Amino acid sequence: MAIAIRALAAEDRQEWLALWQGYQRFYETRLDGDVTALTWSRIIDPDGPISGLAAEESGRLLGFTHYLFHPSSWTKSDYCYLQDLFVAQEARGRSIARMLIEEVAARAEAAGAARLYWLTHESNEGARALYDKIAVRTGFIQYRR
Repeated sequence: MAIAIRALAAEDRQEWLALWQGYQRFYETRLDGDVTALTWSRIIDPDGPISGLAAEESGRLLGFTHYLFHPSSWTKSDYCYLQDLFVAQEARGRSIARMLIEEVAARAEAAGAARLYWLTHESNEGARALYDKIAVRTGFIQYRR
């Protein structure tokens, strides 16, 4: 069956939640339920600050991505930040992550974004193998407080 990339919808909540929890387990973290609820409400609100896409096959979600647009002090147009990307373990190796990224890229281009960017952990070798093929590693290092 063909994999379809489409916007997340309200009826996807339960399947998205299972993937969202898998994403948190992958990064060995756990978010409070109120953060998850707020994230979901932001994604499905058509005027919300975060957009979400689903990878679906035969009515089943196999992965998701969340992205948002924000202004930049370096350009006139916004940047697009791909914040989260996750594909179910059993669906990996089928180019789903690439399809999700390409759809975000198409939407960023259609919106006139000056840049699409994302982060991953240095230990995420599987994702980095893909990212090194489809994007440029900038050399910037993230700091937090």
